[in-house]
Amino acid sequence: MSTPIKVMIADDQMMVRQGFTVLLNAQPDIEVVGQAVDGADAVAKVAELGPDVVLMDIRMPGMGGIEATSIITGVPESTVKVLVLTTFDLDEYVYEALRAGASGFLLKDASADQLAEAVRVVAAGEALLSPNITKRLITEFSRMGAPRAPSRARIDELTERETEVLSLIAQGLSNAEIAGHLTVAEQTVKTHVSRILVKLGLRDRTQAAVFAYETGLVRPAGY
Repeated sequence: MSTPIKVMIADDQMMVRQGFTVLLNAQPDIEVVGQAVDGADAVAKVAELGPDVVLMDIRMPGMGGIEATSIITGVPESTVKVLVLTTFDLDEYVYEALRAGASGFLLKDASADQLAEAVRVVAAGEALLSPNITKRLITEFSRMGAPRAPSRARIDELTERETEVLSLIAQGLSNAEIAGHLTVAEQTVKTHVSRILVKLGLRDRTQAAVFAYETGLVRPAGY
């Protein structure tokens, strides 16, 4: 039997922490190893407990979820994935959380199945970004005047095909969809994605999508 996915829950509301703990511990492949009451507590307990995935509330007293996410994902060689919890899917802080290193976000009213599947997806290194969410990100980038951060020079490190794959990731396509679009094997796409992440020093597909928009490689239609 494979090792369970270790999850930590960071939320200032006890009922949320306990509710998610019960739901996730009911899954045979997931184990909740700890809870945190705020961002600072989350940072300390991640170092202590070494979870695979952190469910992180954005708004907490003291150190909030965005700052905690930045610290947790900024540790060299860290493999911890952060899944942001939010009450509203158009939360203004979601974008900043993704920039801070989160691998995706989930509504607090998600079903038990959605919650468990989100943990599995993020733990496997995939991005929890549906096409609808990607469209919201595009809108937010446009509103904030992207591109805004990294230099486009880093894109020069990619081959022409890798650049093409990166742009498709940013448009919300899965590996299977990219394979179909490029008429190549899905394993070939996986290899390209891995090389893209290594060359650009990115953690996962979410960060790749953010990078593509911030560098201006992909621009929203009409902008």
